[in-house]
Amino acid sequence: MNANDPRHQRAAALQLHGVLAHWAECADQDWLEPLLVWEETERARRSLERRLRSARIGRFKPLADFDWAWPEQCDQRAITELMTLEFLQAANNVILVGSSGLGKTMIAQNIAHQTVLSGHTVLFATAGQLLGDLAGLDSDSALRYRLRRYAAPHLLVIDEVGYLSYSNRHADLLFELINRRHEKKSTLITTNKSFSEWSEVFPNAGCVVAMIDRLVHHAEIIPLKGKSYRRKEAQERSAAQSSRRKGRTPS
Repeated sequence: MNANDPRHQRAAALQLHGVLAHWAECADQDWLEPLLVWEETERARRSLERRLRSARIGRFKPLADFDWAWPEQCDQRAITELMTLEFLQAANNVILVGSSGLGKTMIAQNIAHQTVLSGHTVLFATAGQLLGDLAGLDSDSALRYRLRRYAAPHLLVIDEVGYLSYSNRHADLLFELINRRHEKKSTLITTNKSFSEWSEVFPNAGCVVAMIDRLVHHAEIIPLKGKSYRRKEAQERSAAQSSRRKGRTPS
């Protein structure tokens, strides 16, 4: 009888052992349903807060504020579909490719945030942070532990691949991480370099071709092209400030 009662199953999921031990006395009480709802709501809230902290997404603008008309090339439909998170179910990767200032990081942060809200785990890091962290470990056991940590989230976001160049060791570590996640978990990468230019990011690294092969095997590759939106905003602010100063100039 208890096993068929949804409330008993919910109490078991919440590990309310006292309630379960006295189920015959509790089952008909008016307070049971509110108690279950309170526990479920509070635990969901705490779980969300914990996952948001662990994700390290940082501050970002919502996708609703994105100026879709600014980039010369930007597939809005493809990005909107990514926000449905269907790619996570198939453990597909996402690669956002474009020059600086086009909103790659903002799009990645929105996808990461939506992933957390949907109950999944996320870790967001720049390539410099991630590779510096891994390369700085001085023992094999510490490295294995950290690789497991980066391999674990449902979505790993590696931002800004291509802004710095890295040693062969960095390349080997990134390959190991990508290989661990291949066809198991989704990885989202933002880069300002085409894959043909990744040999400049990882000079002389023998694993670059194999790394790219695993990344693109099951991947949505979305190019963004155009001029920097950040530069446009800076120019507009400068023009507005100049206009205000002229308006205050005594005649």
